[in-house]
Amino acid sequence: MRSASEYIRGLPKAELHVHIEGTLEPELAFQLAKKHGLILPHATVEELRQAYRFANLQSFLDIYYAGAAVLRDADDFHALTRAYLRNAHAQGVVHAEIFFDPQTHAARGIELGTVLDGLCRARADAERQSGITCSFILCFLRHLSADEAMRTLEEALPHKEAIAAVGLDSSEIGHPPVKFRAVFARARSEGLLAVAHAGEEGPPSYIYEALDILKVRRVDHGVRCEEDPQLLERLARERVPLTVCPLSNVKLNVFRRIEEHNLKRLLDRGVCVTVNSDDPAYFGGYVLENYLAVERGLGLSRDDLTLLARNSIEASFLADSAKQRWFAAIADYARSPGR
Repeated sequence: MRSASEYIRGLPKAELHVHIEGTLEPELAFQLAKKHGLILPHATVEELRQAYRFANLQSFLDIYYAGAAVLRDADDFHALTRAYLRNAHAQGVVHAEIFFDPQTHAARGIELGTVLDGLCRARADAERQSGITCSFILCFLRHLSADEAMRTLEEALPHKEAIAAVGLDSSEIGHPPVKFRAVFARARSEGLLAVAHAGEEGPPSYIYEALDILKVRRVDHGVRCEEDPQLLERLARERVPLTVCPLSNVKLNVFRRIEEHNLKRLLDRGVCVTVNSDDPAYFGGYVLENYLAVERGLGLSRDDLTLLARNSIEASFLADSAKQRWFAAIADYARSPGR
């Protein structure tokens, strides 16, 4: 019988909640800092890694935005995205839907086209070399104004063929989804799909707003849905996907320990839960490590793990024909000898 790690690695799966800026490993950060003549606030890779201790979402965001300062040109974004896609492919990810934050980079004078140039070249390289596919989700920073988000959307529209959807991230508390009603309406009118972070630190009401006002296709995080039985029942009935990030939730104190995470309860209630890595360079693991954490911490069975992989394909923005191919591949894998 294969070990849990071997079984998870071999499972075809999608990753639907990963911030490309959050895949910046300290080693690459130092390489890019040297390239651009920048001085990082830590002397060594290990010192920087040791600084990744967070009390809450805001304390993480402070160091996250500082780290992104080393990303300066299209080649930097290409290197960052290729490194993530290589790692994801090695862990059994067959498709990724990747967040990026143009406002983070615009504040440093970097144009959106520069960011997309690097991302799209890396996507083409990865698909040609390994067959992994990916799409990109432009996120608005919710701690900034809705007017700034609208300007970012306007700047993005000439590039919309390279963008699958818009999203909403950054500090959740005090920035409800309704704040971005007009921005998301405009994005949807331009043919872009929508997702949003809600119900990580924010209350269940933020999940309702994301669904009913922003018209999102899936909810990023969403773990606080359990506090509202009617909402929980709706999510299960309507098969609204949640892109859950277990190691992130523990690192940011949404749950004290992985053993307290509600992923298994949500799965058992019929919610379309998926497992993702969020900002893996900061939170201690990519998608394989997140699957392993819940497998060990919550006692997940092989059938549970297989269902999570299937959910990830169902929740993706892949075409129906591609979904059916991956459903069949997952079923074949789960039936294979030595599972």
